[in-house]
Amino acid sequence: MSALSDLLTAHTSFDDAQVNHVQRLVGEWQLLADLSFSDLLLWVPVGGDAFLCAAQCRPTTGPTAYLHDQVGTTTRGGRAVPMRIAFTEGRIYREADPDWDGDLPIRREAIPIRHDGQVLAVLGRDSNLASVRSPSQLELVYLQSAADLAAMIADGTFPGPEDESEEGAGPRVGDGLLRVEADGTILYASPNALSAFRRLGVTGNVLGEPIDTLTSTVADDPFDASDLAQAVQEAVDGGNPTLLEVDGGGATVAFRALPLHPRGEVLGALILMHDVTEVRRRDRQIMTKDATIREIHHRVKNNLQTVAALLRLQARRVAQPEARAALEESMRRISSIALVHDTLSVSVDETVPFDEIVDRLLDMLVDVTGSVGRLRLRRTGTFGEIPAEAATALVLVLSELVQNAVEHAFPAGREGGTVEVSARRSRGRMTVTVCDDGVGLPPGFTPDKSDRLGLQIVRTLASTELRGSLDLRARENGHSGAQAQVTVALTRPLITDSR
Repeated sequence: MSALSDLLTAHTSFDDAQVNHVQRLVGEWQLLADLSFSDLLLWVPVGGDAFLCAAQCRPTTGPTAYLHDQVGTTTRGGRAVPMRIAFTEGRIYREADPDWDGDLPIRREAIPIRHDGQVLAVLGRDSNLASVRSPSQLELVYLQSAADLAAMIADGTFPGPEDESEEGAGPRVGDGLLRVEADGTILYASPNALSAFRRLGVTGNVLGEPIDTLTSTVADDPFDASDLAQAVQEAVDGGNPTLLEVDGGGATVAFRALPLHPRGEVLGALILMHDVTEVRRRDRQIMTKDATIREIHHRVKNNLQTVAALLRLQARRVAQPEARAALEESMRRISSIALVHDTLSVSVDETVPFDEIVDRLLDMLVDVTGSVGRLRLRRTGTFGEIPAEAATALVLVLSELVQNAVEHAFPAGREGGTVEVSARRSRGRMTVTVCDDGVGLPPGFTPDKSDRLGLQIVRTLASTELRGSLDLRARENGHSGAQAQVTVALTRPLITDSR
């Protein structure tokens, strides 16, 4: 709605309530376009006798009247007469004879859009008459329902009271349509609506039957039928009930009821229905797969923590310092990976909130390296959401770089110091920096020639898994210490055909 909002702000003096009403109408008008077999155009007055087209909707049930989009065009003079009459007189105006637009005969109708008693704009309803034929019963019901909704727009009663449901959500006209009387008796059911009833298990006649009686005999949950009856009654009373679903016979059907109160006359309700059985089945499959994936991450995390605990026990029994240090480093790396799987085990997305992982990693490294009270490990800035496939590699890189800074930047006997982890994001990339205020890099040190296992792991992960690079140098601007900078690609790599 941002483009519509911009046009209304630039060309009208509508207040917030008026803009909201027009936006809600545009959110619902696909229903009217499909029932009318017509294009809908939102015309707003822009001074003099001119009107600007601020939005357009094409029907999905019939041919469009316009090959080109009309949004942004201005009409005046004779072409603006229907809009001007509807706007100034506050009534629906329909041209007696069709207007020829090139080779297409188009019947134009102008409907005033009223809100709180004031006409705000005009809704143009333009029908392509090139393929006119004798209408079927379904088309007659569609057109009558469209006429009732158009009268409600002119009255200011459509769309109805604002609710929490999303405009335009739920079943469409072609999915299934019912017209019911004020007492809930079904007057008309489209073929798709009849098919949806059959899927629920309704085998008898539908026309002339109360909708609550039909659904109560087949609904798996009796409360579904009572909720539907209540929704229909709310619509008959002029309310705007939300979408609801009924399960029965192994099927699921969505219902949405809309009031029919043209010119203040209570005619009943218009009900849209859609067989969503396959959609809900897929939803359940996705939920099951998500739950399975989360359970796998949970078990992987538990297994990694078990391995880390075994390595810790083994390290305590080893007398050689080098062997003990190797086991402790392996334990730290496995625990770092476990942090990512722990986060993924409670996430339903393919991304992870990495700030939380970094904070937990730094807390763990403080304990593992014995830096409590001696060094300060902190995070500045925010990493944001990181793709799951990059999270494991990045947490290992950070673990190695922070561990390396703690071990080599602050030799034994040196008290006090800070290791800072920061991140800076740009379009599709992120730069991660680990810096310290320690003794700095040794003379002649070059990371490419270093034989330290930790730096080798970082270089490999940065260039392969993270599709970036590692830069290790002395801190700039006269600051003591060293800084390591890793670039990370956040976009997914393109899959190319290697044949």
